[in-house]
Amino acid sequence: MKHVMVTGGVGSVGRAVVERLLATCPEVERIVIYSRDEHKQGDLAQELAAHAGKLDFIIGDVKDRDHLRRSLRGVDTVVHTAAMRLVPHAEANPEECLRTNVEGAMSLAAAVSDSKVRKVVGISSDKAVAPTTIYGASKFAMERVFLNADRITDTRFSLVRYANILNSRSSVAPLFLKQRDTGVLTITDPQMSRFSITMREGVDLILFALEYGWGGELICPIAPSYRVRDMATAIAPDAEHRVIGARPGEKLHEAMFSMTEAPFVVRREGYYIVTPTRGRWKLTDYCADIPEARPLETLFEYDSGSNDDWLSVEDIRALVCRVFGLNRSLDSQ
Repeated sequence: MKHVMVTGGVGSVGRAVVERLLATCPEVERIVIYSRDEHKQGDLAQELAAHAGKLDFIIGDVKDRDHLRRSLRGVDTVVHTAAMRLVPHAEANPEECLRTNVEGAMSLAAAVSDSKVRKVVGISSDKAVAPTTIYGASKFAMERVFLNADRITDTRFSLVRYANILNSRSSVAPLFLKQRDTGVLTITDPQMSRFSITMREGVDLILFALEYGWGGELICPIAPSYRVRDMATAIAPDAEHRVIGARPGEKLHEAMFSMTEAPFVVRREGYYIVTPTRGRWKLTDYCADIPEARPLETLFEYDSGSNDDWLSVEDIRALVCRVFGLNRSLDSQ
């Protein structure tokens, strides 16, 4: 891994990947930051000016197959983070969601087939499991595009699935921190649960896939759960918690893999890996080669509501303080 392209490289996940590669992967000689937002590219170029010699900023759209093909010259590894991911915006603009998330994946897979790229890691979502929104459906389709590309090309395509990152813009934690000063927190459903994934853990997952992915698999983190009401209590215990109801298509609990996928799942260290149902290798091959990998003893759907690992209110408060760089004064108004 010497020449890496990060699509959507100015988004929250893309930026975190770029920064981690610069900080911990000295073998990486060049990082291509491919996105269509020139202003964010300019901002990131200024922030990372000390690494200018390693960075190559390219303005481009993942739906533009020809431009992608030209931009991939010399690249050996791709981290595909580019996506339309805000669920309400995707619901309001379903055609653009499908074009960006599905057509973009198809364009990348086609462009990669004409390049010397050896490895692609695609970022999927828990919402691809039994999807109930156009965003989830688009991620489900993106997964299938990449898994098929792994089967029919020489490039290895691995996928990672995770839920909303705690310190990302789409998470409930930043929203509650903003609302805290108003004295009113808006809660969709007090019983709603979510997996707890930080940006650091999300990038750890991507780097694990880059280093250990065989291609053709889906890798999911094993993570604790929290209830939305407990997140609200941790951040603003004295505020009014106003229930506003779930958005259309919003799930009560997040799922990392389904019961349909469970027969193909192995556990390896802190990850569940959904092995291919068809392709170059299968679950038994993986377990034979990786001694610590074990298939599930009992089949189950891995969802945040039935998880056996939960964060308490105090756990959540400590996590929010650490991740957002706050002191331990969240319990005071």
